[in-house]
Amino acid sequence: MPYRSVFRDDLFAGKTLIVTGGGSGIGRCTAHELAALGARVVLLGRKEDKLKAVADEIREDTGREALFFTCDIRDEDKVRDTVAAIYKQVQQVDGLVNNAGGQFPSPVAMISQKGWETVIRTNLTGGFLMAREVFMQGMNKTGGSIVNIVADMWGGMPGMGHSGAARAGMDNFTKTAALEWACAGVRVNAVAPGWIASSGMDTYPEGMQQTIKTLRGAVPLKRLGLEAEVSSAITFLLSDGAAFISGDTWRIDGAASQGNVAMFPLPDHKNSKPYDGFHRAVTPNVLKDLD
Repeated sequence: MPYRSVFRDDLFAGKTLIVTGGGSGIGRCTAHELAALGARVVLLGRKEDKLKAVADEIREDTGREALFFTCDIRDEDKVRDTVAAIYKQVQQVDGLVNNAGGQFPSPVAMISQKGWETVIRTNLTGGFLMAREVFMQGMNKTGGSIVNIVADMWGGMPGMGHSGAARAGMDNFTKTAALEWACAGVRVNAVAPGWIASSGMDTYPEGMQQTIKTLRGAVPLKRLGLEAEVSSAITFLLSDGAAFISGDTWRIDGAASQGNVAMFPLPDHKNSKPYDGFHRAVTPNVLKDLD
């Protein structure tokens, strides 16, 4: 069964698109959708086995070859060399999905300097380095589109203050780069996923997993999002249909970041119908015993 995208099959024919963090979760899903729409996808991540597994899936599903490179996006020299190696193989990069990231749950008072700096480097500095190198090594001459992945941090991010600070920084970087790079024909946008059912949920400790099971109660649509619902927004922002959209951040959170549930309690319902386009999606173990 192929990817069930809402976009036309040849949308990215002849285009090369980089997806960081492409070995799992939203990155893996996005890579599949872009490949299904004709793109040559370049996967980046730290673990070669995961990247190779996704490249093999794409080849099996589409018949297209996906390139992959191991890269720690926190390492400036490694990022510069990896982007150079990509350009040597593909000549032109048309889009970058800055998806790689990671964090751990902790109250702010308990975060060490090392823990703080590690998450900032992963979720902010790494995205900046990737965007800068892709721009300086090619997009400044050819134009292109960059989509940064941030998070629902609009009301603060209690329990993950390091990640919230980094994502807020990336939101601001998105706006600045959109302005500075517009003259080169480069658009820069971001998407801010809320609570999305993806494999990363199974990596959190038991206490956090118990919280995850209750999250849908705080979402006005009364469910968690799916990876494909994030990927479709990324795909549109990369496409020509978004040619006049730049410097924006789209919230993909089922309206969870709106309003005040204390003032307006959320009625329970099952009226929101998910868009499940990803044919290889797997429900996280932490959610399998829920209705």
